[in-house]
Amino acid sequence: MADLEDSVTIPEFSCLLQMDPYLKPYEKDFKRRYDLLQKQLLQLEEAEGGFDQFTRSYRTFGVQRQSDNSLFFREWAPAAEALFLTGDFNGWDKFSHPYTKKEFGKWELILPPKHDKSPAVDHNTKLKVVVHTKEGERLYRLSPWAKYVTREEKSVIYDWVHWDPPQPYIQIHPRPKKPTSLRTYEAHVGIASPEGKIASYTNFTTNVLPRIKDLGYNCIQLMAIMEHAYYASFGYQITSFFAASSRYGTPDELKQLIDVAHSMGIVVLLDVVHSHASKNTEDGLNRFDGSDSCFFHSPPRGEHSLWGSRLFNYSRYFLFGTNVNY
Repeated sequence: MADLEDSVTIPEFSCLLQMDPYLKPYEKDFKRRYDLLQKQLLQLEEAEGGFDQFTRSYRTFGVQRQSDNSLFFREWAPAAEALFLTGDFNGWDKFSHPYTKKEFGKWELILPPKHDKSPAVDHNTKLKVVVHTKEGERLYRLSPWAKYVTREEKSVIYDWVHWDPPQPYIQIHPRPKKPTSLRTYEAHVGIASPEGKIASYTNFTTNVLPRIKDLGYNCIQLMAIMEHAYYASFGYQITSFFAASSRYGTPDELKQLIDVAHSMGIVVLLDVVHSHASKNTEDGLNRFDGSDSCFFHSPPRGEHSLWGSRLFNYSRYFLFGTNVNY
């Protein structure tokens, strides 16, 4: 640690200590974290072309439709031996569509369009990633970048559903200008109804937004939007970080909710969970590539004993920003 103190210089740190001398005993920790940050930024520059480019990973991972209607698939599974794509599109053949291993733990696959030039995977059909581990296991996983996952009525496991509507929702209203001050209405879409059932995005748009506007609020904070298999967790044990919860409706219905809110001059904030994730394996991030780490610390450090969830390893450069983008 003495060597670290000598070699690491934090810009303007002395000014911070002047403002708050009580931080002085923690100088070593500040330097350690600053050193880790600089190393992470350097690694991102080498592997992803910089921090800004990395924050847009949702545009290049999962499944992306290209201009010629080919589909580009990319996953991060550093411990996997092999990856395959299966689903309705290939009759659930487990081996016909292998990914190609790339550097930095990435795997890629390109599906050319059909003869009629339409995408090889139809909108609203199911997919899975088949992971072969170095130990010889065959695992069926949901892409961590899935934009839509649903659950059959009699099942407890969520399915990855390819969301690529022929006529995607087009935003009508611009985002309101940043207000000088916020008056925030915190809401949970699922319980925003007097009825004894899980309410919907459409119900919120039609019945709740007008009331919020009439009460003089200029901001709403929506809770439990990121997909979570366990409803009683109130949205705090996330299984799919890039999918809006399907129990309230479709991604386009959420987009419409936000669009209508914008038309009323209401800013929309999403309650995003960064600190931990569900321990589910078949429909979560846990053991995605077959290892007990991947996105997390290995046990016991990577386990939250009170929540029964997994804890992220933030030192791994590929720990994506947990953000839902609409």
